[in-house]
Amino acid sequence: MGQKINPLGFRLGTTQSHHSFWFAKPKNFSMDLQEDERIRNCIKNYVKKNKKIASGFEGIVHIGIQKRIDLIHVIIYIGFPNLLIEGRTRGVEELQMNVQNEFNSVNRRLNIAIKRIEKPYGQPNILAEYIALQLKNRVSFRKAMKKAIELTEQTGTKGIQVQIAGRIDGKEIARVEWIREGRVPLQTIRAKIDYCSHTIRTIYGVLGIKIWIFVNQE
Repeated sequence: MGQKINPLGFRLGTTQSHHSFWFAKPKNFSMDLQEDERIRNCIKNYVKKNKKIASGFEGIVHIGIQKRIDLIHVIIYIGFPNLLIEGRTRGVEELQMNVQNEFNSVNRRLNIAIKRIEKPYGQPNILAEYIALQLKNRVSFRKAMKKAIELTEQTGTKGIQVQIAGRIDGKEIARVEWIREGRVPLQTIRAKIDYCSHTIRTIYGVLGIKIWIFVNQE
């Protein structure tokens, strides 16, 4: 049987780099790892609560964390910055205060920066959120998948595969449906592949969305 592996972890050190940069002693490693997870969750919850447009979009591609002795530097890579801040710095300051209060770390300062991603629809996380929104609005899953692929093709990617699993369209028996456009060489380590898995809660159960995007080959 084919052994499934996460495409990002499989390519670490070649085409993929870590999202967290810090060094810790073995006994403190697990605490620092949990702290990273809590920072990411706190930021995502803040964005969910305070986004200006009630579109269901978070627009966060990923969150990078760099830690030093006296500083935690967080970089939010976001596709649609206006969802978080509408041309004002107060949004970032407010978020920074919110996260700082959550952790109440006296010894370390927290610094949050926002970077805009130029082609948001070339990112699997944003596409997964787009498909999730369509499915919640009772759009046909095949129509949502095809529309997502159309949006990706405009960004100039070489290939995309989208998979949805669960009680699709409210059917009693769960099934897996997938669609592929272009090349997606999962076995080739030199191929830069972006991947994400996203869970959505619908009225008839939980659906899982997986997206693989073949960006380029080194």
